[in-house]
Amino acid sequence: MTTLGIRKALRATYEDALARVPEALKSEGFGVLTEIDVQNTLKQKLGVDFRRYKILGACNPPLAHSALQAELEIGIMLPCNVVVYEGDDGRAVVLAIDPTRTIASAGNPKLEELAETVKTKLTRALAHLE
Repeated sequence: MTTLGIRKALRATYEDALARVPEALKSEGFGVLTEIDVQNTLKQKLGVDFRRYKILGACNPPLAHSALQAELEIGIMLPCNVVVYEGDDGRAVVLAIDPTRTIASAGNPKLEELAETVKTKLTRALAHLE
């Protein structure tokens, strides 16, 4: 399996992780703006069963503002997605977008530097989880 972001497998249950992730993000200046319940959406729209899986849209306002000042159209890559899902073993997995693979790809040196900062902050936030 290819890791598409910053990944942390936890000992915690899905419910426990979902409750703790917003606080971990807050410790690095991020707030959760959106929450998408993928399991529920797939059940309602397609009638299929899927594991518990939520996508959280996390935003650090000062960093988002800096990104938008550097490149107005970078908003297409905001907010930073953080996924919480239930692994096959019943334990939670948390995955955060790697901005060095997304916003840094715009080719703007200011965004490359900003992406490194965001990656560091997201990595530290996930490190708070167990």
